Amino acid sequence: MSENKKWMPRWFYQLASPRWSYEIMGKLLPGFAVAATLLLIGGIIWALAFAPEDYQQGNSFRIIYIHVPSAILAQSCYMLMAVAGAIGLIWKMKVADMVAKSCAPIGASIAILALATGAIWGKPTWGSWWVWDARLTSMLILLFLYLGVIALHSAIESEATAAQSSAVLALVGLVNIPIIKYSVDWWNTLHQPATFTLTERPAMPAEMWVPLLIMVIGFYCFFAVSLMMRTRNEILHRERRSSWVRELIEKR
Repeated sequence: MSENKKWMPRWFYQLASPRWSYEIMGKLLPGFAVAATLLLIGGIIWALAFAPEDYQQGNSFRIIYIHVPSAILAQSCYMLMAVAGAIGLIWKMKVADMVAKSCAPIGASIAILALATGAIWGKPTWGSWWVWDARLTSMLILLFLYLGVIALHSAIESEATAAQSSAVLALVGLVNIPIIKYSVDWWNTLHQPATFTLTERPAMPAEMWVPLLIMVIGFYCFFAVSLMMRTRNEILHRERRSSWVRELIEKR
């Protein structure tokens, strides 16, 4: 075994197998689907029916239960896309390229949701649907980066070349992630600071932030379901000439 393989876990190299990845994702899908359904339904009911009104914003603050999870997830999805792209570049793992490609449309959709809910929230709060605030502008740039990756995959016929080009773009775009996160600290912006962090006690009462946390976890589970479904479809498309895919189709 070569030196660079000694320190890598076995499952990392198993992921290089499209068939193994397809099968393991198939086993994980039902659990994540059930978790996403229960968490999102429970979180929405709690947020809309039982969480108290905000003393300043009234009921308009409730859009936070969609806006905050989507904004967090849009950034996490981008980081996963960049990491998967880097793995594809370095270790030439086809499955990693497929994951990176599958992340782009999901991340773009989530970024659009974050921007749309932010605009809806901003209208009663700031009196405007859009302001060129540092946080909003950097989130818009994130959407453009997603669209750029999607465009590269559509414009370049060679899957290998498209994967390499989009991976480079995704890695370069990583510089935008800390700008999004720390923009409210680095510049004087209208956007409020982080609603809650892992290192500080939440400023809002538990009956308000617990459903938000549930929604965040639910969004991540939903993202996992969406990503695995898209990646499995991508595996079937690229491996359509493989014997195991033909056998799978025949069994269906």
